[in-house]
Amino acid sequence: MNKWYEEVRMEPGSNYVSSRVRLARNWKDYCFPNRLSDAQAQDLVRELRRRLSDFSDGAGEPIREALLSDIPEAERMAMRERRVFNAGILKRRTPVGLMLSESEDISLVLNGDDHIRLQLLSPNSHLYELWDKADRLDDFINQRVSYAFDDHYGYLTTYPTNVGTGMRANIVVHLPALSTGKQFQSLLNSMTRFGVTIRGVYGTDKENYGALYDISNAKTLGTSEREILDLVSRVASQLNSEENQVRRKSLESHRLERLDEAFKSYGILKYARKLSLKDALNYLSQVMAAITDGLVATEEPCCIYRLYLGIQPSNLIAASTEPVDREKLDAVRADYLRRELPELKEV
Repeated sequence: MNKWYEEVRMEPGSNYVSSRVRLARNWKDYCFPNRLSDAQAQDLVRELRRRLSDFSDGAGEPIREALLSDIPEAERMAMRERRVFNAGILKRRTPVGLMLSESEDISLVLNGDDHIRLQLLSPNSHLYELWDKADRLDDFINQRVSYAFDDHYGYLTTYPTNVGTGMRANIVVHLPALSTGKQFQSLLNSMTRFGVTIRGVYGTDKENYGALYDISNAKTLGTSEREILDLVSRVASQLNSEENQVRRKSLESHRLERLDEAFKSYGILKYARKLSLKDALNYLSQVMAAITDGLVATEEPCCIYRLYLGIQPSNLIAASTEPVDREKLDAVRADYLRRELPELKEV
């Protein structure tokens, strides 16, 4: 079975990479995770695993269930890079449970930041479909676990920023043209006034490698789930439209330069013997943009976003059949890309 991130499509006019809906919930019979003793945390996880033993995605897909401590460290780190859970989960010393679908598009983290974190991921832009599915799964869980809920404030969570709906909606967009413009930061600042947070996925705010940007709602209190979905979708759509406008103008006046840039990037990716993560992400971004714009195509089907994840340090280590010295990761990364990238052709 393919992982969800292997299904990301590069289609004309669409720079959407992925969508996510995440719900934070707590069991009213227990203190928040950061207030639990070790014994209480063990009891919580054990009881949640028992009550949710029949948790399912509804389509018959197998659900993997384990304690995080039972999963090898390299695989845990790789899961973090694939967005199964956040970095803070890896630092927890008390028991953490994980329920994960085979395609990694549905996950439940037990006793993480909250008692229950339900997350759904999908390729491209499918926020509303994700919410419909998350809502059904949330009802399923709530039938087995009574949530901490206040009639005035809504769902009660460890962090005040999640109180209310307890929902985070995210869309990741690819913005290689917009992000190189002088007014890009001003554009992002103007978008945040609508109530969203926009962050670079890899790197820092000043230099985001790979040109992927994550758009999410900034608040969960005083707004409905539907309003959150509408807000994030609207901002993502506007950024997608502006990116397309810049790319169209670039193609009209600099088509040959764009084509040359794509093949140069591909040449380095395909033939280099050492590649830093920064360089690899930036070259992959150029190839992804050229495919989306219809300038080039791969001889065989290839999901470039899968390669974004595959070249991350822990994923390279986890996938290797031999021990990998982190000092040699640049060589391992180059070898991976030479192996995984199919031939490129001009359209």
